[in-house]
Amino acid sequence: MSLGNVFDIAGSAMSAQTVRLNTTASNMANAESVSSSAGETYRARKPVFELKEMANTQPGSAPLGVQAGQGVAISGIVESDAPLRSEYNPDHPMADETGYVYYPNVNVVEEMADMISASRSFQINAEIMNTAKQMMQRALTLGQ
Repeated sequence: MSLGNVFDIAGSAMSAQTVRLNTTASNMANAESVSSSAGETYRARKPVFELKEMANTQPGSAPLGVQAGQGVAISGIVESDAPLRSEYNPDHPMADETGYVYYPNVNVVEEMADMISASRSFQINAEIMNTAKQMMQRALTLGQ
């Protein structure tokens, strides 16, 4: 695998983790939003990752188009099917006709753990890209 492919793979992973961080932030921002019906209540969202093949684009290393590694892509974002939280509070301005208000199915503790994990994954991939860059720079100075 060439260093160019390392940049492509780490870059795709960083993009995927950025989407993961954004969906987690959205979930946390809406964790305590209230709705008067189950159909209008915010539902937690999660990105779906998939492996994608990264083509070899380095001339001379192998024929173009030969598969040289795998990257990460987001195939979609799905809503959680976990049950919503309902609370009996007939005095609340958003209560439905039976006195219930509905809260999202967001677990803040789980979202915090997910955010920390996504942040660390992003940092690791940034370090991989930095190390590959340093290796390329050192290889260029070998001939001097």
